[in-house]
This record gives sequence, C-alpha cells and structure tokens, in this order.
Amino acid sequence: MPLKELATDGIGVATISLVCLLSLLCLFCIYRSICFHFWIHRRRRRDGFLHLYSYFTGPSICRLALLLLSIYWGLGEILRLSFLDNPKYGILSDDSWRGKICKFYVISNLGFAEPGMFLMLGFLLHAALQRSEYGSLSPRWNRNTIGCVVLCCLPAVIWDVAVLFIAPQNGTLAQNKFFTESSSRGNNTGTVVNSDVTCTYPLLSTIFLAAFYVILMIYVTYLGTRVLILVINKGLRRRIYILVFSVVIFLPLRVTLLGILVLLKPELLAYEVVVFVSFVLVLCCSGVGIVILVYFPVADMLALRDPEHLELMRSQSDNSS
Repeated sequence: MPLKELATDGIGVATISLVCLLSLLCLFCIYRSICFHFWIHRRRRRDGFLHLYSYFTGPSICRLALLLLSIYWGLGEILRLSFLDNPKYGILSDDSWRGKICKFYVISNLGFAEPGMFLMLGFLLHAALQRSEYGSLSPRWNRNTIGCVVLCCLPAVIWDVAVLFIAPQNGTLAQNKFFTESSSRGNNTGTVVNSDVTCTYPLLSTIFLAAFYVILMIYVTYLGTRVLILVINKGLRRRIYILVFSVVIFLPLRVTLLGILVLLKPELLAYEVVVFVSFVLVLCCSGVGIVILVYFPVADMLALRDPEHLELMRSQSDNSS
C-alpha cells in the first residue's frame, strides 16, 4: 500500500475517532443535564426552590443547542474525508456524489455549523453577565439567542452559496479555481473513473471565516474580561482564562492553516496533514468550550445535592427574595 494511501486512511480513522469522542462528551453532557433537570424539578415542587430552578435551567436550551451543533459539525467533518472516496471501502465512492458532498460541507460546516458553534459559546459566556429579570433566566433568552445565532450565520451561508455557485461563472475567478473550488481530482485528468476526489477549502470562504473569527475573538475577549472582573473564585477565573486562550490561539491558527492549503496540491500528503491539524484545532476549542460552559456548570449544580449546600442555597434564595 502506498504511503500516501496508508497515511490518508490513518488520518481518516483518527478523525472519526476524535469525532466519536466529542460526540460521546456531548451525549454525556446531555444525559447529565437531563438528570439534573428532573432532580431540581422534583426539589422545586417539594421545597419551593423556584428561584434555583430558574437559575440553573435558564440557558439549558442553548447548552443543548451547542451540544447538538457540535455533533452535527463532527458528522460533516467525517463526510468530507477523502479516504471515504476509496473504492475498496465502498462508501461515497461515486465522484458525482463526492463533489456534491464537498459543496454541502463548505456551506454546512464552514458557513453554519462552525461559526454557529463558537457564536453559541460566546453567548453562553455572555449569559453569566445577564440579570435574571431580562437576561439568561428570562424564558425568551434561549429563543432569542438561538435566533440570533441563525441570523448571524445566515450571511456566511449566503456567501458560501455565492462562492460555490455564482462566482465560478465570473471569468476572472474561473481562471483561479482556488478561490471557489470545493473539490479536486487527484489525477488531474478530468475523467470520472478511478479519480480520487478531495474536498478543498475555497479561499473566498476562508477569508470570510477569518473575518468572522476576528469579530468573535474581540467579542469573547471583551466578555472574558468583564467576567474576570466579577469573579473572585480562582477555579472559575482559571476556566475563563482557558476558554479565552483557546479561542484567541486556536481559531487564528485554524484559518491560517486553511489559507496555507492554497499553496498545496490536494493530492499531496502534506495537504491531508494540514487539514487534519486544522480540524484538531477546532475540535479542541469546541471541546474546551463544552467542558467549561456545559459540563462544569452541570457538575457544579449536581454538587448541590449535598444537604448542606441545599440549605445554604435555599437561605440565599430566601434572602434575595
């Protein structure tokens, strides 16, 4: 077996394994959230913890949306793998289908899932700064936040659709296919039979994603600074530092690597390696966000099952009312 094919298969298996780990983390967080939801709901009915119920379940729908969006993003990353194009696996080996899947991947993942995932992280961080009357404890907050994420991702989706279906008709852009091309044939013969199809990243889509990440990094850094001013607990401060650091470091590296792909031919092993590293950066950043903004809050909530914590929180709830 050639080294390129062996390495491509290994990268594909590693990608699928990492996506499965991220999906398991998301499913575990969903399970823990559901368990806590029913537990605090029963406590509310028995002990009158209405304030606690609202406080802990306020952004739960947005947390669930983040987890489902992360799983959806992972599935898209699996579909774009070039080793699925290998005829010996019998999976997505039709070149015409591979080209359509690559276009779907650019629109779905680069245009919606990836920006939406990190936007949701930012809004969940912002939830910590909201007041209960009109902030994250308000019944409308979850709906408004999800709607805002969809609206913010809509320009990216429209842009990618234009890049893939309208821009290639422009004479200048058609001569420079790296601006708009979402897939490439490995043998460069133009034939359909026995030609490996690799999903590529249009440069115009990468540029738009980079601009989005610049705005997102400014937003997350601003929110992180505000939260750090209010938080005294060292453990919580450490979590915020890690979250902001992962966004500010990993996301610029991601778009930088996607830009470097323009200089590499898709049939080269270096191309697969760079794509895999950029995938790992996004996965690590999303994993850090899920652990800090979903898993840790739920774990902290479940610690309230200790009777001493319950009495303390109930007294605080009574005092605040």
